Amino acid sequence: MSKFRPWAFWRRLQYTLGFIFVSVLLGLVIYGTQFYARPTCFDNLPNGTERGVDCDGSCKRICAISVTAPQVLWANSFEIVDGQYNAVAYIENKNIKAASPELRYTFKLIEKGAVIAERQGVTILPPNSVYPIFEGRILTLDGRQPTETVIELEPVLTWLPATIGRGQFKVQDLNLQSVDSRPRLTAKIENTELTEAKNVEVVATIFDRSGKPLTASQTFIDAFAPRSIQEVIFTWPNSIAKTVRSCEVPSDIMLVLDRSGSMAADGGTPPEPLESAKAAAQNFLSTTAGATQVGFVSYATTPTTPIEQTLTSDRKALGTAIAAVTMGKDGIQYTNMGDAFRVALTELSSARHTNDARKVIIFLTDGDVTRPVNPDTNLPDREYAASYAKMEAEAAKAAGVTIYTIGFGKTLNSGEEAMERDVELVRSLASGPLLYFEAPTVEDLERVYKEIAVGLCEEGPTRIEVITKTSTNFETI
Repeated sequence: MSKFRPWAFWRRLQYTLGFIFVSVLLGLVIYGTQFYARPTCFDNLPNGTERGVDCDGSCKRICAISVTAPQVLWANSFEIVDGQYNAVAYIENKNIKAASPELRYTFKLIEKGAVIAERQGVTILPPNSVYPIFEGRILTLDGRQPTETVIELEPVLTWLPATIGRGQFKVQDLNLQSVDSRPRLTAKIENTELTEAKNVEVVATIFDRSGKPLTASQTFIDAFAPRSIQEVIFTWPNSIAKTVRSCEVPSDIMLVLDRSGSMAADGGTPPEPLESAKAAAQNFLSTTAGATQVGFVSYATTPTTPIEQTLTSDRKALGTAIAAVTMGKDGIQYTNMGDAFRVALTELSSARHTNDARKVIIFLTDGDVTRPVNPDTNLPDREYAASYAKMEAEAAKAAGVTIYTIGFGKTLNSGEEAMERDVELVRSLASGPLLYFEAPTVEDLERVYKEIAVGLCEEGPTRIEVITKTSTNFETI
């Protein structure tokens, strides 16, 4: 039996530990040089100082759990030409510094629950403000009109720090012109930073005084030098005068007054209700401060030729022209609405019309349409006269005229079948159901004229908002 030798045991232990140490060291060297990869922000692993997968800590990317998702404030679409729409949505990013260079979205234009147009896109989302998403010239299925517009945002995959947001750009001046012919909005924009901005997207949205968006347009700036001012121009292919209702957009107005025989039904000298209708029209003139010009024509079997007053800014001349209207003395005075519309449109289309002004007809009638006679029979024909009035009114609408109609007099409430039919006719002649008014009494007529005046010239200016965004200020990964 061999004797235990402590010194031999410790020597063997030292050899063993030394071998293990060298083996481990060699293994670490081989692993470090051949297999080990240092944590990076691109390895799809939550390692190093990262709070998530390749985000936060030493990584430029910001983890989704650290930010608030963007919110849709509103989405809407605006008809540019028949069957073609611009779609706009306002998106809020509440994060102070977190932004995204890639926000994917889908616009859907919907009619009665059915999608009639769809457009996908990608945009940037700067930090700490509200930004528009714009898609132009969207064609709808069979030219149908959307009743609803929605935008769907995909989850943001990449959040990055952005040094500058919406405050980089400042709008210095806005000038809206030619809203009735070739609308043109000019804006002067300043780049307030010391860095150049590239691929700058600029969207202009026009709101009414209640905050409802009315229309929008988009333009781009390829390169925006630091501390400089650029002028950008937004355009629309058709008139936006009927859309942008504001005191800042003047109106050329044709007042059209019925002086047919029924307008003397109440008798008296001078005859009523014609005289009271004239007084109400004169009072209306004092409420048209926002109108560039007003013209006036009265009608019975035929409109007055030449018309009583061409388009003018002379309110005194207008008042005199209205006051001079009398009942015709050459037999029975019938009602020819169609020719009255034709004459009013002719004046609004004349050289006297101001290009920057919207075109408006305010048409008063007691509803009893009886002329012109049917050319095929040369006999009175109420159906023909009504169809002719509709045709001439539609021609005015097609020329960009907004038509307000007023059914005036007690006969409108008579309940007679013929009068009920004429009420429907007068309603259909207006540019929309909200632009038809009934005024059984003179007091009602005064109220109606005031409502129309407010509709033509809203309290306070229409708000125009120009928002600029660029990807220049995103930090690189």
